[in-house]
This record gives sequence, structure tokens and C-alpha cells, in this order.
Amino acid sequence: MVFVPSLYVMAHPVSGVLDADKQSMPAIPSLEALLASIDGMVYRCLADATWSMEFVSQGAFELTGYHPEELLGHAAVSFDQIIFPDDREHVRQVVHEALGNGAKYELEYRLVRKSGELRWVVERGSAVKRAAQGVSVLEGIIQDVTNRKKSDENRLEAERRYRSIFQNAIEGIYQSTLAQGYLDVNPALARIYGYDSPSQLIEGLRDIGSQLYVDLNRRLEFMQIMERHGSVSNFESRVYRRDGTVIWISENARAVRSEAGEVLFYEGTVEDITQRKFSESEIHFRATHDPLTRLANRTLLEEHLEQAIDVARRDGKCVAVAFLDLDKFKYINDSLGHQSGDELLVTIADRLRHCVRESDTVARLGGDEFVLVLVNQLNQKTVEKTVQRILADVAKPWIVNGVEVQVTCSVGVSLFPAHGSNSVALLRHADAAMFEAKRLGRNTSQYFSENLDDAGINGLEMISSLRRSIENQEFLLHYQPKCDLTTGAVVGAEALIRWQRPGLRILGPNEFLPLAEDAGLMEKIGEWVVRTACLQNRAWQDAGFPPIAVSVNVSPLQLERESLVPQVAQALRDSGLDPRYLEIEVTENGMMRHVERSMQTLRRLKELGVRISIDDFGTGYSSLGHLKHLPLDTLKIDKSFIRNISSDYQNASIVKAVISLAHSLNLNVVGEGVETEEEYEYLGRMGCNEIQGYYRGRPVPAQKFSQAYFQAPEEAAPAA
Repeated sequence: MVFVPSLYVMAHPVSGVLDADKQSMPAIPSLEALLASIDGMVYRCLADATWSMEFVSQGAFELTGYHPEELLGHAAVSFDQIIFPDDREHVRQVVHEALGNGAKYELEYRLVRKSGELRWVVERGSAVKRAAQGVSVLEGIIQDVTNRKKSDENRLEAERRYRSIFQNAIEGIYQSTLAQGYLDVNPALARIYGYDSPSQLIEGLRDIGSQLYVDLNRRLEFMQIMERHGSVSNFESRVYRRDGTVIWISENARAVRSEAGEVLFYEGTVEDITQRKFSESEIHFRATHDPLTRLANRTLLEEHLEQAIDVARRDGKCVAVAFLDLDKFKYINDSLGHQSGDELLVTIADRLRHCVRESDTVARLGGDEFVLVLVNQLNQKTVEKTVQRILADVAKPWIVNGVEVQVTCSVGVSLFPAHGSNSVALLRHADAAMFEAKRLGRNTSQYFSENLDDAGINGLEMISSLRRSIENQEFLLHYQPKCDLTTGAVVGAEALIRWQRPGLRILGPNEFLPLAEDAGLMEKIGEWVVRTACLQNRAWQDAGFPPIAVSVNVSPLQLERESLVPQVAQALRDSGLDPRYLEIEVTENGMMRHVERSMQTLRRLKELGVRISIDDFGTGYSSLGHLKHLPLDTLKIDKSFIRNISSDYQNASIVKAVISLAHSLNLNVVGEGVETEEEYEYLGRMGCNEIQGYYRGRPVPAQKFSQAYFQAPEEAAPAA
């Protein structure tokens, strides 16, 4: 830095010396030019009350906005006035201390430029004593450091913000090395791993691999990915907390390298995903298991059966399907009560588990129907031993309320490859054999034979009737309301098909649609449903009723067909219905049959302007992985999760997690199967948007729906 010990001497050079040699010496720049070239203001002033200036270099103008002559002399602008008022006392104190000690001084403070702008400066100087006058003269230089101060302030602010984020983040944050373990961690990571403080974690967890990871291979895999790519994203592992309990974490990390490419340390974040893992596991379990008996449900049964068939086909073995139905269960259920009936079903499930090997599958289809898949069988003789054990164990006495009850069962058996080459055929044939066992007197078993395959005479008659039903106008739609949980208003309806056969009772969709699908009639029936729902909705609007969205269920088979999108488009054109008032509902299981094809169809439907809803959410596969990629508007939580939500903690946790997930994806959430006020209010507190269920209304014909849930046209609010 530049110091000027005696500006007085420099300003008055000894002219005789220079004149004597000026012919032989090179030209020397003038003192004024030298001082002007210095970055800053060189000065000499008196150590008086106003810092009276005797000399100021040309740098004064750039620094202060004042020309040098404006700062010189007693009539000039006092330099004391230029110093920012809050800093004047500090400046004077530092300078006076230096004067008293005979020391040089250096300090930073603010100046007020002529324009009023504040500038940060650094001043370095020293005192020169004038013996003759008995006064002190200050000489030094003042330089502008505003930009540096701003940079320092920005850096400090960034550091404060980083430290605040680091300390207060809910995710764990760390820096570590292979040799030293953790270098720095935040409080959140300490809490996640069960330590009282970051320092306690750093001291106590030296060997990250062996002390932390449940599976050391996961740590090795983590480091291999890091070595290959320099970073790791969403790496999920099980780890030990300080107390030995196991949690799930998701980790993101990267390697920080020097300019030479050497790894200095690793830094990353850790999130505790134990609750999410539990919820995903529970959702998957409930999607594949019966909630009462915790046996496999139909979905998992069919999957295991197809796998068993593939293995048996490869190994030349036999697979048996045993279809079991309890005898007179309805009588027991009605006599002893549903709770006792449920206890009986749980007992039967346990007995069936003990009758088979771990490699076999026991499933409950619903009600009192069970199916067993017996794998790796040699022939019918080996199957028969298991079947007889099943009949005997099921028939063992059962005590309920001090009363001994004996329940028997009827069992139908089909074999692969003798009785079918796929799961559908084997299940159908085992079902037919079970009915034959009941016909023969119950508490017995029956193997399938060709003369039992009357997928039945009644089935053929029903298929024939189904083929004529559309032309005969035997189908009708009932509508079930959807209600806003905030206002209670009806905001939509689901169209549900019914079959009114002449002279017979009305059949619900579960009673004839499976047969229609087997018979290849679903496309024609589905087209009728979409068209009829659009026409009805437009008719309501034309009658002056407020517009609502009507949803229509689409079967997996329709979803896979190219014709679905043109059919929907044609129905909208023919009815004149605005597409936003039509909602297409698809099930999770339906989408998962052919994921890519289903997604393409849904995107094309979305392009038409209709709304897309996923029905029965939580009962299918891989829903969480595909959900974010689907063009959805609405997510409907399956009724199995809504039931007993106020008393079932697991159900409540899952529903809360699903609502949170849906809202994070900007999806509307509908709770299905709401039957009580308690369920209705509980879902409202959880943030669910809409409900559907018997609590607000059962499915009814269109006329009854408009009478029950719409205002009269003359009372209805005008359309916006």
C-alpha cells in the first residue's frame, strides 16, 4: 500500500540538484502526476477539530465527488463533515490513539460523497510532528473499498443463510470422508440416527459402513455408484439408529473434488422414509391380500397360479386348484352374528394354512369362498391326500360363546394340464366341480370332468340374452352422487349400469359384466354406457340444472382397445356435451395389465378434454411408481381403506398418506364407500375433497337423481 511520510518535502523538491543534472538524466514524472496515478486520495491535514486539509491529491474527486480545491483551507468543505456521522467518533478515537502512541493507524469507515452516496473506505496514515509550530500533521491515503465490503457482506449473508438452512433443515445434511467418517452433520441427521447432538454423532459413528448399514452390501453398492458416476440419487437403505432400531433412509450424495480431480470429501442429504415404506408395504399388502384373513386375494392368487403353471409346464409337473366353499355358512353367520362369522373365517384360514406347504398358495375370494393352489404335484393321488386333510381339518369342532359348532366344506378340484392351460380355465373348472360336490351332499370333494363344464347351461342362456339386451333396451343407468366435503353440495355423479330383464329382478354389474367380458360384449356395452351418460348429462343441463361431471367406468378390456377414444369423441359430439363434464374412471388393476398401452389411451382421452379418474386406488400394483406419469385429475380411495377409518390406525395412516400424495400431484381426492357420519367428518378433517357412498345417497335412476339432488330449474342459479 502507498504511504507518504512527508508530502511537504515531495512538494518542494531541491531545484538546484535537478537543474545541475537535467541535461544528462531522463525525464522524471512530476510529483502531481505520480500522486494522481495512485488509486485513492493522498492527503496531508492538521490534527485539529475539522481535519483541515493542507494537501489533497487529484484522487479526491473520484473518491468524494469534491475537487481538491474544495477540500483545502479553512473556507473549504470540512473533511469531518464528509465522514458519515455514525463513524466520526470512531475515526477520531483511532487517530488520537495513534497520535498518542506515535504509531501508524489503519481503519475502515464510511464517507458521504458530494452526491449523498455512501462509500466504504480504508484509511492508512501516520502523524508528523512539526516542532516549530508544535502541531501534528497527518499524512496518509484513503481508498475506496465499497465493492469489497459488498462482496464480504454478500459472502457473510450467504454463509448465514447456508448455516441457517443447514441447522434448521428437516433433512439430514452431512459431509464425510472414507478415512475420517463424518466431518460435519446437522441436527436433523443426529435426530434421524438417534443421537442427541451432531458432535455426539460424529464422535460415536466412526465406521459408517459397519456401524450404520444393516446390509453392508448396500454400502458397497452405494460407493460403487459413487465411483462410477460421482453422485448417488434416491438411494434407499435400511440403517441402524443409535439404539439399534432399524429405519429406512433415502440418500442423495456427491463427491466434492479438487481442481486436480482428487476427492476431498462427500456431501449429501438423508431423509427418513420409514413411514413411507410402511405405507407402501401396507398398501401393497392390502392390494394383494384379504383384509380379514390376510390370505392372498384374487389378484395375487391369479398371479401365483400363472407362475405355478409356467413352472409346471417347464418341469412336467402337475398343479392343482382346490375351490372350497363352506357349507351352510350363511346360516351360521345369521344365527351367531357377523362378528362370530368373521372369527370363523379367520379360524378356517389358519387351518387351511396348516394343511399346505409354504410354496402353496391359500386365497380368499370373498364371503366363504377359498382357493388353494397346490404346486409341484406328481399326480391326482398326491393331490387327494391334501384334499382329504383339508376336509378333515375344516370339519374339526369350533367353539364360539361356549357353544361347539362344526362346519364342513365342499371342495372342487381342477388339475393342470388335464383340466385347463391357464388360470381362468382352472378356476372356472374348480368352481364347477365345487358346485357338483355341494350337489352330491356337501362335506366332500369332486374333481372336474367334461360333463361338469356347463359354464353352465344357465351361462349360455345369459350370454344369449346379453347379446340381445342393447337392441331390446334392457340396460339402464343409475347415478350415485358425489358430494363436496366442504360445502356438502352434489358436484358429480357416477353412472352405474343395471340390467332389467323382462319379468326378472334387476341385476347389478358384478352379476353379468364378467360374463359379458368373457363373451366379448364389453366393447358394445361400454359404448352404450358412455353415450347414454353423455346424453343424460346434457339433458340435465338443457333442463336448467347446474352442470356437474358424470363419471363412467371403463373396463380393462376397453382401455386396451383402439376404439375407446373414437367412441368417447363420438358420444361427446352426438350429445353436444362439453368434454369437461365427462369423467372416465379406470381401475389400478386395469391399467397395470398393459401399462404403456393404457397410458397412451388415457393421454388421448385427456386430449379430448375429458377428466380422468383412477378408481379403487390402493387395490392394484405399482400405483405409486406410475401415478406421477398418468394424466389424472382425480384419485378415488378404495372403500376398504375408508371402512372403520376412525378406529383403525393403519387405515387412517394410509388414507392420510394417499391424500397427501394426491394433493402433492394436484389431484382431486374422492373417498369411496362412505357409509357413516363419522367416516364423512373424519375424511373432511383429513383434507379429502369429495365423498361417494350410501351416507349421501345410493345409486338411483336419472329422474330420481335430479329430483333428489338438483334444485328445481326455476330455483337453480343461472349458469356462469
